[in-house]
Amino acid sequence: MRKPVIGIPADRRLLGQHWFHCVGEKYITAVALAADAVPVLVPALGAQHLQDWLDSFDGILFTGSPSNVEPHRYQGEPAAPGTLHDPERDATTLPMITRAVEAGLPVFGICRGFQEMNVAFGGSLVPKLQELPGNLDHREDKEQPLDEQYSPRHDVEFTEGGMLHRLAGQRRIRVNSLHSQGVGRLGSSLVSEAKSDDGVVEAFRVAEAPAFALAVQWHPEWKVMDNPFSRALFAAFGEAGRARAARRSR
Repeated sequence: MRKPVIGIPADRRLLGQHWFHCVGEKYITAVALAADAVPVLVPALGAQHLQDWLDSFDGILFTGSPSNVEPHRYQGEPAAPGTLHDPERDATTLPMITRAVEAGLPVFGICRGFQEMNVAFGGSLVPKLQELPGNLDHREDKEQPLDEQYSPRHDVEFTEGGMLHRLAGQRRIRVNSLHSQGVGRLGSSLVSEAKSDDGVVEAFRVAEAPAFALAVQWHPEWKVMDNPFSRALFAAFGEAGRARAARRSR
């Protein structure tokens, strides 16, 4: 049986004087190794090729990124000066998410992808979680080496009997969650799968989705093969893609 083909939407980023469509290597590697799938990079061209992409893929991974979803997408207040946005990626991923779920494609959101999935389902975002009373500071120290930035930072507690609880075999796990923006209002059809100790939603699934439809705020792609739980997440995503590929080949 052929390996599943996983689409990975790209950022649109200015490098020097030219625009590039970019995906972090760590996400590509995680799809190829831990999900045992074929990664295909998707340019940020908006929704003009959306149906062709959905017809071609067996799953879609929505990755992290330095940019934030534009606030007007969820009726939020204007962003602080200097906030990095990527309107071309927003225009590509936000319509893709709901259409992919409806079509039965497995979808997996990580960090920005988690936030995109929440917005696509009508949720809102908080730009600076650390400024709300009682919240943890979920940000990384960018002066530290990458291994320190992506080391486990805080615990999350899984929803009793939820998908992640069953996959992990335990209620709590320490994760490498590093972010400033996070969920404000959870979108319709989304069910919390994990929260940090300050009550911030750190994972959710799409209720009643016909296939794997999960998002996490942390970074399981980072050195994925060294972390058994991260490998299990990507393996479950890959298995869902394989199931779709098998159905399509009949």
